[in-house]
Amino acid sequence: MGTKRIYTANFQLKVCGITQAENAIEVAKLNPTMMGFILYPKSKRCVSLEQANSIADLLPKHIKKVAVVVNEPLEKVIQLAESTLFDFIQLHGNESPEYCQTVSKHIHVIKAFGIEKQLPDNLEEYANCCTYFLFDTKTENFGGAGKQFDHKILDSYHLNVPFLLSGGIDLDSIDRILTYSNKQLAGIDVNSRYEDEPGIKNIEKLSNLIKRLRPMIKKVSKEGYYGNYGGAYIPEMLQKNVSELAENYQRIIDDPSFIEDFQSLLKDYVGRPTPLFHAKKLSAKYGYKIYLKREDLCHTGSHKLNNVIGQALLAKRLGKKKIIAETGAGQHGVASATVAALLGMECTVFMGEVDIQRQYPNVMRMKMLGATVIPATSGTKTLKDACNEAIRYWISHTEDTHYLIGSAIGPHPYPDMVAQFQSVISEEIAKQLQEKEGRSYPDAVIACVGGGSNAVGAFYHFIDDERVELYGAEAGGCGADTDETAATLTIGTDGIIHGTRTILMQTEDGQVCDAHSISAGLDYPGVGPLHAHLHSIKRGTYLPITDQEALDAAFELTREEGIIPALESSHALALLPKLKMKPTDIVVVNLSGRGDKDMQTYIDLMNSGKK
Repeated sequence: MGTKRIYTANFQLKVCGITQAENAIEVAKLNPTMMGFILYPKSKRCVSLEQANSIADLLPKHIKKVAVVVNEPLEKVIQLAESTLFDFIQLHGNESPEYCQTVSKHIHVIKAFGIEKQLPDNLEEYANCCTYFLFDTKTENFGGAGKQFDHKILDSYHLNVPFLLSGGIDLDSIDRILTYSNKQLAGIDVNSRYEDEPGIKNIEKLSNLIKRLRPMIKKVSKEGYYGNYGGAYIPEMLQKNVSELAENYQRIIDDPSFIEDFQSLLKDYVGRPTPLFHAKKLSAKYGYKIYLKREDLCHTGSHKLNNVIGQALLAKRLGKKKIIAETGAGQHGVASATVAALLGMECTVFMGEVDIQRQYPNVMRMKMLGATVIPATSGTKTLKDACNEAIRYWISHTEDTHYLIGSAIGPHPYPDMVAQFQSVISEEIAKQLQEKEGRSYPDAVIACVGGGSNAVGAFYHFIDDERVELYGAEAGGCGADTDETAATLTIGTDGIIHGTRTILMQTEDGQVCDAHSISAGLDYPGVGPLHAHLHSIKRGTYLPITDQEALDAAFELTREEGIIPALESSHALALLPKLKMKPTDIVVVNLSGRGDKDMQTYIDLMNSGKK
């Protein structure tokens, strides 16, 4: 027994034995990762190739289609593989390693093995040609028993091929299975235990299964809380808009047509997946393997566009024609202006007067894209004040305007919504590590934290996996023990800011303190409620990084790896020398943005002779 596993794109849920189109569409709405079509004539759930084709055409592209065959002639299976109808072939009979090897040249292979008292002796012979193994209960009819084999048999499994578990998995056994400690358990395959009759899936049972599979730590309550943090503390004037969002966002996000539109833009407009780059010089310097998740290569120069596209698509489905946004470093403002131009929406961006001066190139980009930039002239004239101005504006423009919050903060449902849209970062990290390292998780993930949007995206799929250490780099400014800092989790206390209960820097009588950071994007006195929760339960480690440490890290990356990072991302890089890792450990740093916007700061430092 071990840590509870998570249901992600990385943890596979395969619903097998699909036979009927209308039922298949309902199953697809639950968003399993795979759906299987059995082409074995002796199965009660057998469909013809023509039936499978017509049903598969109705399903979202992101759900992988699996053809299940048993001891078919090799030529027929190759023809099936080359038809492009399916993403996987599941070989469920007595196919030889040579047979699987040949099929694997044409399509991903899942090789099924019937288990009775022990694992097959020749598993290793299949290891080089299978994407997954599938372990099912042994029967004379090649599966379909609806019974479990003794899962303790899998304790002796030591190969690197991930496996799916099948055979009689019901709701009563799922929690036990999810605590199974074998690291190669990649997912489950379900069938007869979730049916009304052979081939007709029971949607309620499947829905209950998915609820059991979803992670708990990052799951927000109905009222919008992560533990003690979150909620919606808003003026009455905003109640209608926020309630409309809370009541509809999950339904819209889960809609297959929304998923298809969102993923299409992520791929073709944002440029995802972004690379996972092995930083060899940094790795050699610090003595462990370091990868950089290159969010700086996203269109507009940062991770911000992931969330902006999601929220803008959602706003259009809610009938909104205008978007407003706040911005600190200008990255979220540029991303918002970009999407507004793409989707034909009016865009207004609020930005602190100080930030307008230090991020002037981004201000001009926003204006060139057609956005109106309104300076926030109150307080410290930085991100906090821009948020205040945006909320005031929204109160008087509720009918046709969506407030596109850029960080994982704000009233419910914003923190959860932003987290889900940014979770593509950790989803890709898991897949890319599987390809590069043969395992789907790092030993540690590092990200900078202001409000926390890039960090929550980089952490998301690993939050419930305690094999992965989560490190957040706060903006320490001139030092967390000085008045010039933004190290919220280091020195803050519980309170309410911008509509959410979280940890913030405040005086004893509850007045929000001014924050300071060399990085405009981290110059914020609060933090998203999920980060406050992770900090409070000690699931995440958050450390302050001073302005000078961030600058040193920026120049180090530039000169070691030829990449100029944003000042925000440099805070994450500055944690590298502070970690105690083993030579075999893998650490991923989320490089959230590129340094073009910070060139004047870097130029000033070089002209001073300090770099």
